[in-house]
Amino acid sequence: MTLNELYRAAKTALEPVTEDPTFEAACLLEHFCGANRTELLLHGDKPAESEAGQAVLSALEKRKTGEPLQYILGEWDFMDFSLKVGPGVLCPRADSEVVCEAAIELLQGVPSPRVYDLCAGTGCLGLGIARHVPGADVTCVEKSPDAWPYLTANTADSGVCTIQADVFTYYKLLSAECADLIISNPPYLTGPEMGALMPETAHEPAMALDGGADGLDFYRLLTTRYKAALRPGGWLVMEIGYAQAADVLALGETHGWANGSCRKDYGGNDRVVLLQKN
Repeated sequence: MTLNELYRAAKTALEPVTEDPTFEAACLLEHFCGANRTELLLHGDKPAESEAGQAVLSALEKRKTGEPLQYILGEWDFMDFSLKVGPGVLCPRADSEVVCEAAIELLQGVPSPRVYDLCAGTGCLGLGIARHVPGADVTCVEKSPDAWPYLTANTADSGVCTIQADVFTYYKLLSAECADLIISNPPYLTGPEMGALMPETAHEPAMALDGGADGLDFYRLLTTRYKAALRPGGWLVMEIGYAQAADVLALGETHGWANGSCRKDYGGNDRVVLLQKN
């Protein structure tokens, strides 16, 4: 089978599985065969190596079950860097880049800011800040033993500190007014949403998805227990579900936060709530 034949077979197999079979087929060929789009155009008639071809076919079988493409590849791009990813950790998504970009903007001009990334998962948010805010002192906090190996691998040699802890108790260990910014992509799906997960999302860890009956358990925690850790003028930056802006902003108002606002992702959905400590 040539590379082009393998690519076409992959694309056909993926059509019932994903909205973008062309993209995913190209990802598989590049990952397993080392053939990017240019290689396919110039040398697509070259036979695919047997072992690489079998790896693509095996990956297609996994993808048909709903296993995320990110898990199959073992890595995924976020902003301008790549992350190790796999079963047990939430897949980094482009929507979260907007959350990270908002935090980076808020930290401009803050000398050596101290930042905490809570429910860090792969560490994508904390790493994005560390890469784009010179001098930032970033700590990523994650409870899950399954996500922990990915977090530590991704943050190795980055200067980012990692702590394995439960955010529902970790606030007790923080000194008053020790942070300039707290960022989090917490679990935020509601009970009904958890009961109706798409097959792909169902492969991701429930611990990273389940936000309680109304999806707001972690936002209640963040807006109450973590306020004392921020310096006056410091920011709490949270990723939210597309329908949660009003509820999360209301929590901020109830608990005395200032300058609450919401930003949209690139798809036009509400995605980030920002709250400032007076």
